[in-house]
Amino acid sequence: MSNDSIYSIPLQSVEGFQFDHKVAAVFPDMISRSVPGYSTIVAMTGVLAERYATDGSNLYDLGCSLGASTISMREKLVAKDCKIVAVDNSDAMIDRCRHIVALDDNPTKVELIEGDIQDISIENATVVVLNFTLQFLPINDRKQLLQRIFDGMKPGGILVLSEKVKFADPHLQELNTDLHHSFKRANGYSDLEIAQKRTALENVLIPETLDEHEARLKAIGFKACDVWFQCFNFASLVAVK
Repeated sequence: MSNDSIYSIPLQSVEGFQFDHKVAAVFPDMISRSVPGYSTIVAMTGVLAERYATDGSNLYDLGCSLGASTISMREKLVAKDCKIVAVDNSDAMIDRCRHIVALDDNPTKVELIEGDIQDISIENATVVVLNFTLQFLPINDRKQLLQRIFDGMKPGGILVLSEKVKFADPHLQELNTDLHHSFKRANGYSDLEIAQKRTALENVLIPETLDEHEARLKAIGFKACDVWFQCFNFASLVAVK
């Protein structure tokens, strides 16, 4: 695994964050050192798939990056004749994901798609995963995507939604931002790297509060919704149709 040093040198101009070949090459190191609880969220995504997937249904990993959640679900599945559809709009991510999936000898079929998740047809779905993906869509596009996901899900199916979140209370927002930065420092990132990455993500990653996420999911029609994991300003919700 290559180490992330993309923002370790002072940049004259910090461009908006992109999931390009540089990021794809260091992505496992980057996300594990940047997102507290990431490995737990990925592992438990598989456990949730084990519980909720039913025979002959489809599972979706939308914004799959290198396929960590896809592999986790694939390894835990007990339902028969399922298919996992993994989608990402980054050719660099899909190229590496294809190689990773090919090395995994699990027989569950995986369909890899390079494309916009807003254009993907959701059908016969029992598990849909959006792990740190929705936050990169314009806020006005989020409800429409989630509605399409809901409409393509079978009753009793689940949506796993993991996001960086913000806090309505200014004190809590400052506290959790500081704690997140401390987490990154503890994982070897310098103040320069933290500052430049934050600039790169500004106006690219737009977080919302947990209340906003839950209200939207309930308005769409999910009968139950709860936060099953949270560490600082990163959280994962499960919503049941």
